[in-house]
Amino acid sequence: MTGGLRLDLHLHSTYSPDSRLRLEQAIAQLGVQGLSGFALTDHNTVAGHAVLREMAARYPQYRFVPGIEISTREGHLLAFGVGEVPPLHQPVAETIEWVEAHGGVAVPAHPARHAHGIGRRIAERLRVPALETLNGHNTEVANARAALIAARRGLGETGGSDAHDPESVGRGYTVFPEGVESLDAILEELRRRHTQSRGVSLRYSEMVRLAVRTVALRVARGFQPI
Repeated sequence: MTGGLRLDLHLHSTYSPDSRLRLEQAIAQLGVQGLSGFALTDHNTVAGHAVLREMAARYPQYRFVPGIEISTREGHLLAFGVGEVPPLHQPVAETIEWVEAHGGVAVPAHPARHAHGIGRRIAERLRVPALETLNGHNTEVANARAALIAARRGLGETGGSDAHDPESVGRGYTVFPEGVESLDAILEELRRRHTQSRGVSLRYSEMVRLAVRTVALRVARGFQPI
């Protein structure tokens, strides 16, 4: 699969409580990283979608996917192509049904990550077309475990940076087949399991810095969970 869209399908803007990444900064990184666009997947909000539509009109050379990262009872779930927030902290299977009923595509975020992942046992049986198999803020082991489950089940792959700052944009991305351009086509290829993940996992030194940053952000928001 070469020559198709390369989209970072997991990105957080300043509309997420733990992110300092402005959409303008994310767009500035696309050319640097050789990306075709990204999905905006803020935590439990679609407040950034109006600005995303403005950016799409201003930068027609890129593709922007409206999305959200949903906190479910078992862990975090990415939803692409939805324009409203589903009921939060519900069972993940019910949340997936809600996403599909509203025309979107649901993909478990970093399923093998200890914090906020749905876990391998649920990932082995959950009815979804793809798993996030390359998360730029995951360890290599966690990404490899997710990739193994996806391969064993014949699922598609998605990749995303999980960026919360400009430097992280593009660490992970999803490759689509050639000829895919529209949002409808992007969603359909996800449903058809025709996507592959690419990118780099977290190195040990980066893990330490991320852990320090995560603790600082949790303190700043009064240890409120996301």
